Amino acid sequence: MDKNEFKEKAKRSIDDLFDKIEELDSKKEKASEKMKAEYNENIANIKVMRADLLEKYKALEHASAENWEEKKAVFNSSMESLKEGFSKLANIFK
Repeated sequence: MDKNEFKEKAKRSIDDLFDKIEELDSKKEKASEKMKAEYNENIANIKVMRADLLEKYKALEHASAENWEEKKAVFNSSMESLKEGFSKLANIFK
């Protein structure tokens, strides 16, 4: 996969994940108070990770040929962390 394909795929993944977070946000209103509290705690962590992921994506977009693989690896690691956090968040509503 070349750089442009990877960037496009990364952007789609970010957008999909953010859409899913918004979807869960709408479910929060129907949840019990205990679930809302747990959700709020987890969503705070997710928002920090989301901001971090966006910074990593910006760095990836502007990566030079020399540091592309490094920026790509950092982005992938950040994306995996966000996915794990999202899974924990989604499990609250199961």
